[in-house]
Amino acid sequence: MTKIPDGPFYYPNPLDKKERMYVRKNEQGEIEFRLWHQDHPRVWEEHGWLDLGIVKRALSLYQGKDNPLKLYDLVVARAILKEWEEKNKK
Repeated sequence: MTKIPDGPFYYPNPLDKKERMYVRKNEQGEIEFRLWHQDHPRVWEEHGWLDLGIVKRALSLYQGKDNPLKLYDLVVARAILKEWEEKNKK
């Protein structure tokens, strides 16, 4: 089993608890996403943090395939980050 990263996340597919989408705010305050999958640790190791701009520009590579944009939910990410920040206030 691979090491599970720490930080705020949501399940892009609520039925698959082996896959998590981690979220954070970068220095400019933009939300970034990073995918982790228990059975595919290389996804985390080989792919860094992505903002939605990068994801949208990459959509042209996925013509005819499932739209990967559905994994990146900005509304959920904002809610998760708000909850995480409130929980970790000191």
